Amino acid sequence: MPRSLDLVVTSVATQLMEATAATATQVSEKVLAELVEQFDVDASFLRHHDHDIGAWVLVAEWPLSQADAGDSDSTAGVHFTSTDTLLAQCEDGRQPVVVGPGRPKRSWWRRPGSAEGGDAPSVAAAPLVSGEVTTGVLGFVKFGARRWRQVEINTLEAVAALFAQLQARLAAEEKLRYLAEHDDLTGLFNRRALIAHLSERLAAASPGPVAVLYLDLDRLKPINDYLGHTAGDWFIRVFAQRLRVCAGQSMIARLGGDEFVVVPDEPMSTATAEAFARRVGAMLRERLAIGGHMITRTVSIGLATGTPGRDNSTDLLRRADEAVLTAKRGGGNQIAVSTDDMSLKNAFRNDIELHLQGDIDSEALLLHYLPEVDLWTGAIVAAEALVRWRHPIWGLLLPDSFIGIAESTNLAGELGQWVMRSACAEFSRWRANGVGLNAVLRINVSPVQLITRGFVRSVADTIAEFGIDGSSVCLEITERAVVHDIETTRKTLAELKEVGVQIAIDDFGTGYAVLSHLKSLPVDMLKIDAGFVRDLGTNAGDLAIVRAIIGLAEAFGLQLVAEGVETPAAALTLMQHGCHRAQGFLLSRPIPGNAMEALLAARWMPMPFLADRAALSLGAM
Repeated sequence: MPRSLDLVVTSVATQLMEATAATATQVSEKVLAELVEQFDVDASFLRHHDHDIGAWVLVAEWPLSQADAGDSDSTAGVHFTSTDTLLAQCEDGRQPVVVGPGRPKRSWWRRPGSAEGGDAPSVAAAPLVSGEVTTGVLGFVKFGARRWRQVEINTLEAVAALFAQLQARLAAEEKLRYLAEHDDLTGLFNRRALIAHLSERLAAASPGPVAVLYLDLDRLKPINDYLGHTAGDWFIRVFAQRLRVCAGQSMIARLGGDEFVVVPDEPMSTATAEAFARRVGAMLRERLAIGGHMITRTVSIGLATGTPGRDNSTDLLRRADEAVLTAKRGGGNQIAVSTDDMSLKNAFRNDIELHLQGDIDSEALLLHYLPEVDLWTGAIVAAEALVRWRHPIWGLLLPDSFIGIAESTNLAGELGQWVMRSACAEFSRWRANGVGLNAVLRINVSPVQLITRGFVRSVADTIAEFGIDGSSVCLEITERAVVHDIETTRKTLAELKEVGVQIAIDDFGTGYAVLSHLKSLPVDMLKIDAGFVRDLGTNAGDLAIVRAIIGLAEAFGLQLVAEGVETPAAALTLMQHGCHRAQGFLLSRPIPGNAMEALLAARWMPMPFLADRAALSLGAM
């Protein structure tokens, strides 16, 4: 016995509320079957607008079309250009439509299996309306005449509204799913979708190896700075389109900014993936026009491969990221393949970066000192302060292990200030004990410190706090620091000279980039880079460079110190050509503060390699 129409609407609402994207068709078919019985009709259909193809697309029907019927009733799509009167009225309409049996028959309304001349149908249909837009149609078919009561039409309209709500809800959920898995600028997949895809590809028993290409655009910032961020975004979108063409069916994701990941859809060995990466990189370098400018940008690519069942998505992506960082540090526009050594270095770097800040101003840092010696007399003339780090895992670390990381993480200033205060405090104690009164304390200064606001005031306050005469402190800066910002550097060095400290250019000769500025910089000393000193006595090329630096220092009236003296031949060669002050393992390795104090107290060290001074006679030269 038919239920009341109110109960019908309630039942439909309950069922549709529980429907999901996966079950919507099945639930809709069940609802249509119940409504066919309730309204005592022969068939029902639910169609949605698809404006992309310009058609009404069948979503659900009852009874279901027979696969072997060969009947046109099962047609999935009816184009908007169809002459069907009912669908034409429902395309943009908002009110129910009833078509009697006298209207032209449409083939997709015929009873399944009936001949062309079968019973003419009576059809009632209600548009699905969402907001101000008609999004579909719900219809019921009775073969032969049927009178549709107003209360039935009202019920049909209410049920159509419920189907419209389901359609809108599923569309909104689909949009949310899309946004949750896609980048809004390019439409590519995002990190979340990438991780899910990699996890599936790396599942045990899946085909492998699985290759990951991590792409990082080189020098995108000039586009943003010169042409604006709108142009930069346009470039990113075009790059993404090119990447789709280059990578074919591969999974492509944008991780933000100018970073992309490509996961080839087929298993690839490292060699095959590297060849694939070269092809992609070459295609992406093609020029394109932005605002009247022809722009070319290269790309750095990091490559890693993983084995299903052994590797996981996070580690594989991390290794590819490590590889692209290696490619970027190498100058960009190249491909770097992940290796175990690379992973170990990055793990070390990450550990240093994580713990360094917490260990500044703690007992984990300490100073060693490298003595500077007059080669003729053995007198100790200076001590260079060198920071060390007692790391709980890696042991005693030398500056080369963490200074670069400190600079890249904006800790160079804080670390440099600790070194300056600690060195000045210790030097002050030595002098209070009557030790090192004629010696100079040398302190290295990073490029970041040199251009930091307040640096000169910090230096002045520190030497004043510990009662040290400025002339007994020498700040050492590299050529890189000098040319990093020459105008700021020139101003800073002039202010430091007013404080009274000495200035030395460290590692001199590595680039000669400072030569054009040397005459205008208030510098007191040049320190010859160890790379030119180590093989003196056996390398004619190094000797030529060292002689040129010695001549340059004499011309400008600068003091001169040689670094990296490790052999008697190097020491004797330096002395023969007029460089008498040196540092290096031949003389002493870096030593703790108490040992340096003892050395300064002794005032000189033995020079056994000078036992045969006849070698330095004019005749020997």
